[in-house]
Amino acid sequence: MGASERKEVDRMTDARSRYRATVVLLLAAGCWALSAVRMSGMDAGPGGDLGGTGWFMATWAAMMAAMMLPVVAPLASRYRRIGRPLAAPGVPAAAFLAGYLAVWATVGLLVYELISTGRRALGDAFAWGHGGRWVAVALLAAAAAYQLTGRKRAALERCKQASELGGRPWLAGLRAGVNCLRSSGAMMAALFALGVMSLWWMALVAVLIAAERLPPPSAHGRFAGAAVFLALALGVAISPPNVPGLTVPGSPAAHRAMMHMSSGHAGMSKHD
Repeated sequence: MGASERKEVDRMTDARSRYRATVVLLLAAGCWALSAVRMSGMDAGPGGDLGGTGWFMATWAAMMAAMMLPVVAPLASRYRRIGRPLAAPGVPAAAFLAGYLAVWATVGLLVYELISTGRRALGDAFAWGHGGRWVAVALLAAAAAYQLTGRKRAALERCKQASELGGRPWLAGLRAGVNCLRSSGAMMAALFALGVMSLWWMALVAVLIAAERLPPPSAHGRFAGAAVFLALALGVAISPPNVPGLTVPGSPAAHRAMMHMSSGHAGMSKHD
């Protein structure tokens, strides 16, 4: 292959990469819009009602796609460039992303069941007015501390590697999802501590994840995340009503959200 032919191949490859990146970003934007619609009026703060299983899982899937697709798209692109066989145009990328998001969907279901079981078994022991506030503080402080550990740094590096994923696209997506769960799992725990049905906190966590994932490589993103979560932990511990964006359970805003949920908004049911 001559130099001119190589340039043409590179040009076409770059054009396809830009096209795929645009499609992924448009899909993420659509998921942000869907999340905003589904979560409208639902922010009852930390420990708020998560709704029925079906409603929560659909909302969680949209949230994860909105938050994670923009940061995993470069990894999916690098994976495709290292010589993985193609079944048909677009199929490997879709399979990769499906495997990746399946990891986060599984995590969402497990957390949902854990919270539901804990509430049935322990009643109000971890309600905000009892131990819930301090559970939120502990989760935020743990997320801040994890940002500064060697385990976090290593997990973050694995999140950026495509060459070691190997295998079929969906299996590579699963491996990438597990790697990124090790990196960002504490951030997601912090999201639950702040109010998982809050578009504001969802956006903040998404920005922090992007800041430490996207180039150029730097520790600044990890440090910024640690500072933000530590400040939030202190704010929730000292004066929750003064934390910007936090819906304090028992407040008028939380009460309105609970009434909105109980009215059956979005078909939500305790038994679905």
